[in-house]
Amino acid sequence: MRECVFCQIVAGAAPASVVYSDEKVLAFLDVQPVNPGHVLVIPKVHAARLSELEEETGAQIFRVATRMSKALARSSVRYEGVTLLLADGEAAFQEVPHVHLHVVPRFKDDGFGLKFGPKYGKRPDRKELDAVAGSIREAMVLG
Repeated sequence: MRECVFCQIVAGAAPASVVYSDEKVLAFLDVQPVNPGHVLVIPKVHAARLSELEEETGAQIFRVATRMSKALARSSVRYEGVTLLLADGEAAFQEVPHVHLHVVPRFKDDGFGLKFGPKYGKRPDRKELDAVAGSIREAMVLG
């Protein structure tokens, strides 16, 4: 994937400030950080969507994110908490079509936030929730 900037980073053809690497994943600082210490954890194999990723690689991404959170808390980076964010697909605001998990160090009044849609806070009834849960369970059996 020559045109994928993250694949270029994995291949060593594009620069990155690497903080961690193993056989499955690479973690490096985001060039457009929300806050200093903002890390991206990516799979070394190209996968545009989370659904294209092997489960073990996905699990490794989150294991490394946990380690990054612990390291950030012990580092000189301002850290009062962490936000993990994985945008999957254009509708979810994924900008680079390669799976990447943001590990964002947070502190009070840092200006970063999430905006919820107009349906947030309106609780569906149990029948609707159960129907959606059933649909997802069925799809898991198929996959």
